[in-house]
Amino acid sequence: MMDSDVEEGVRGSYQDKPKTFPAMRSKSNTPWILRVLFGLNKRVYYLLLLLTFGGLFYIGVNTSPVIVFVFSVCTISLLFSIYLTSWVLAKDEGPPEMSEISDAIRDGAEGFFRTQYGTISKMAILLAFVILGIYLFRNTTPQQEAAGLERSTLAFITVISFLLGALCSGIAGYVGMWVSVRANVRVSSAARRSAREALQVATRAGGFSAIIVVGMAVIGVAVLYASFYVYLGVDKPNSMKLTELPLLLVGYGFGASFVALFAQLGGGIFTKAADVGADLVGKVEQGIPEDDPRNPAVIADLVGDNVGDCAARGADLFESIAAEVISAMILGGTMAKRCKIEDPSGFILFPLVVHSFDLIVSACGILSIRGTRDSSLMSPVEDPMAILQKGYSITIFLAVIAFAGSTRWLLYSDQAPTAWLHFALCGLVGIITAYLFVRITQYYTDYKYEPVRTLALSSCTGHGTNIIAGVSLGLESTALPVLVITVAIISAFWLGRTSGLVESDGTPTGGLFGTAVATMGMLSTAAYVLTMDMFGPIADNAGGIVEMSQQPESVREITDLLDAVGNTTKATTKGFAIGSAALASFLLFSAYMDEVSAYAHQPLTQVDIAIPEVFLGGLLGSMLIFLFSAWACSAVGRTAQEVVKEVRRQFIDRPGIMTYQEKPDYARCVAIVASASLREMIKPGALAVVSPIFIGVSFKILGQYTDQPLLGAKVVASMLMFATVSGILMALFLNTAGGAWDNAKKYIESGALGGKGSDAHKAAVTGDTVGDPFKDTAGPSLHVLIKMLATITLVMAPMFL
Repeated sequence: MMDSDVEEGVRGSYQDKPKTFPAMRSKSNTPWILRVLFGLNKRVYYLLLLLTFGGLFYIGVNTSPVIVFVFSVCTISLLFSIYLTSWVLAKDEGPPEMSEISDAIRDGAEGFFRTQYGTISKMAILLAFVILGIYLFRNTTPQQEAAGLERSTLAFITVISFLLGALCSGIAGYVGMWVSVRANVRVSSAARRSAREALQVATRAGGFSAIIVVGMAVIGVAVLYASFYVYLGVDKPNSMKLTELPLLLVGYGFGASFVALFAQLGGGIFTKAADVGADLVGKVEQGIPEDDPRNPAVIADLVGDNVGDCAARGADLFESIAAEVISAMILGGTMAKRCKIEDPSGFILFPLVVHSFDLIVSACGILSIRGTRDSSLMSPVEDPMAILQKGYSITIFLAVIAFAGSTRWLLYSDQAPTAWLHFALCGLVGIITAYLFVRITQYYTDYKYEPVRTLALSSCTGHGTNIIAGVSLGLESTALPVLVITVAIISAFWLGRTSGLVESDGTPTGGLFGTAVATMGMLSTAAYVLTMDMFGPIADNAGGIVEMSQQPESVREITDLLDAVGNTTKATTKGFAIGSAALASFLLFSAYMDEVSAYAHQPLTQVDIAIPEVFLGGLLGSMLIFLFSAWACSAVGRTAQEVVKEVRRQFIDRPGIMTYQEKPDYARCVAIVASASLREMIKPGALAVVSPIFIGVSFKILGQYTDQPLLGAKVVASMLMFATVSGILMALFLNTAGGAWDNAKKYIESGALGGKGSDAHKAAVTGDTVGDPFKDTAGPSLHVLIKMLATITLVMAPMFL
């Protein structure tokens, strides 16, 4: 119909034309395993569930009452997430034009997800065979030899752990994307009634994803632990000791990190290339609003919010929790062994219990955000950030109580009756650290505060001053978080060290485990923080749907408000993620040193950077961070160039687009971004995986020729240490600068300094464009990178000896 109108020269309002949006797929993109499950008879479905949970509780009963508790909480959390899903999906989708736009976004997101994860799964299977080969020819520890564990058994255990971690990480990403592409249109529809209802729908949709992600991370580790416990006959005569069991779980963390890195890279390149391309041509060159239906890249941009922010962030936080839990279990087992604690299970299983309570307290925080009593009454618009912060405060309060109870339950020891109190204080340090990270990031990225307003003011004098102000703000924003991390690690270390737990020779211990407990405290509200993060892209998508379906300005004002808050919550979550990554990497580094000592049959307690080779390892680690960031940003730039060329071509070849007489080819832009992002994610991802292995093996060979034992392991330790430090600082800079540029633009668009279309707004758009790959591609990928470097060195440690 539209084509015939164009040919006949009929000019009409776009609102009068049928608003149809192209499907991005030719067949269902739902994973085949889910299609099979959805197609099952209900009785068969319930029988399978009954057998699954029956099997879980059987191995739980044969392992520990604590594992039964963890399984029970995770099961209840699954039921709670089903309630949240049914509540969100029961909301209406609004008028037909909203549903059509949402369908186009969903089709594009699911199509890209299927292709992306198909590529990642092939790489994961290839790497699994490499790990299998390495472990079949590696050395074993004296404890493993004494337990009678053969190399083949350990090889298959590690490979199974790796593949399960990769699978669960992929599912976590899919869940994040699945809910966001269905909730966006419901938030748009709710915004037609009230801001509070739209906020509640977006929060509960994000809560569903967060509960599933955290629950899967917990139950995945718990299932592996319990299965290995039963299969290997742990703590029976002539079998493996309980304190050695956590070392078998490192493959799970590596699998989760591997998938999360490529998911974050691919999704980040997709979302920011589409965003940059859409903004540069649409806003700057054509002068049309954000998410205008005339922009050919607008659907690709909205698809990117789901695959980049929702799917990738779900996988990111999943691997954060998995890595932290496994490293804390290793350190807990090591400390219990050194202190000769009679029942070490409490110290080993403590991280699983903490995150089980995380599910409970975060659910309370999510439910605390309610809609207005009568949705038909238009209530005054409240500050969404204040409402979310109130829910966060409730979650923190409950987390403190739950953490104290957990430490008394599991960390009480007759050898040191007050140790549990010291560890409870370590957890409090972690919780306070998380809160401070959220507040610091909010200060530097929310336009209610001076830094972003100063950045917006700099836009009045041009594009260059905006860039200078944004870079300086990002650099400055690294100071306070680093000071907070410094105080947190020192405080937690000494609280643990003075807990009263001592080794057999009387040496105080518990310092490292105290740091581990602080990390658990920081992540003890992870599910609620992830809820706030998922809220951001859902609100962003809702705003796009409202703009494209040309709803009244009052509705767009509500979604703009939610979108601006969403930018801040995404930035605060990234600050939270990098803080937890810093603490988790410190733990993983300590676990690496312990593992090398076990395999090398000699202690490795310190790394001397005065040795030239070791210093060079650190230099290479820092270089890796900068090179990885450069490749990630340039990947966005190259892909964005393709989008810009395509959008310009469409505006030239189809002049009727600007007058609403021709419809843009949205699918073409989606296809360009999808293929380019999948191609571009390989190089930086391969750099991250191959570098530590190449460096470790190279310096191992050099050490053999120069008679320097353990040189390979020491150089890798130095590389890991320097890469972690450089990665933390670089990620803080990239995340905060990008978030500040984005919200400076939002501040001007709210009507300040000339508003939309002004010279200040154009300069702010340029700054936002520069910040896009910073905050959504390179920065978040660094969170995953520094933890993946730690987990890959744990898995590959025998190669360096």
